[in-house]
Amino acid sequence: MRRSLFAWLAAAALAGCAGPAAGEWELVWEDDFEGCVDTASWSKIPRWHPEWAQKMSDDGRCYGLRDGNLILRAIANDDPADSAAYLTGGLYTKGKRAFHGGRLEVRARLHGARGAWPAIWLKPFEEERFPWPTGGEIDIMERLNHDTIVYQTVHSHYTHTLGMGDVPPHGATAPIRPDDYNVYGVELGPDSLVFSVNGRRSFAYPCIETDREGQYPFDKPYYLLVDMQLGGTWVGEIDPAEVPVEMEVDWVRYYRRKR
Repeated sequence: MRRSLFAWLAAAALAGCAGPAAGEWELVWEDDFEGCVDTASWSKIPRWHPEWAQKMSDDGRCYGLRDGNLILRAIANDDPADSAAYLTGGLYTKGKRAFHGGRLEVRARLHGARGAWPAIWLKPFEEERFPWPTGGEIDIMERLNHDTIVYQTVHSHYTHTLGMGDVPPHGATAPIRPDDYNVYGVELGPDSLVFSVNGRRSFAYPCIETDREGQYPFDKPYYLLVDMQLGGTWVGEIDPAEVPVEMEVDWVRYYRRKR
């Protein structure tokens, strides 16, 4: 059911409170990256035209497992046959595992570098049916350079094409422990998305009453992307002296609310 903006503002007053009690949720899937990467759930992200994906590679040096962590690296490219100056690693669950409703959390440590742009995000599972931005994009976490904050944002036809990014606000920032692990999360609801960092609610995006098209396309299955992006218009120039750089992913967990 769509909520009015007034009702959402009242609920948003609670946005700084801690997330729901653990007893409300049950774990239905997890990957702790012990021993191997589960290829039934994950694939390497291929290179393609969007700016964030222009350096994606299946080069084995961009991937690893260490101490129960998935390692995703950005490295300098030493292949003269490849025009990309750098190579980056990323995994996604596209075509393999979908998330619709529930609560998704990822525990990761992000190594800073000038030009580093690690991200944890969601795109529509039926992407051909719901192309960007119509199907929506949910950015659980994006970090730039050596920042001590992360960005949590949603994109849609309403926010991007119609330019309605402020009614309601479609993003926020949240502080992190920049040199340590943090847990990045989102609750996927039929009428709101609630973001968190380290179990504390940081931002909420509601479904509101509006005559504008495509304001809340998020009540559908999504797939997860986890990637070590590098360089671009938003993050800025890359410092070669700070590459290679990596992100360590300890685990991914998906919960459903107990009935």
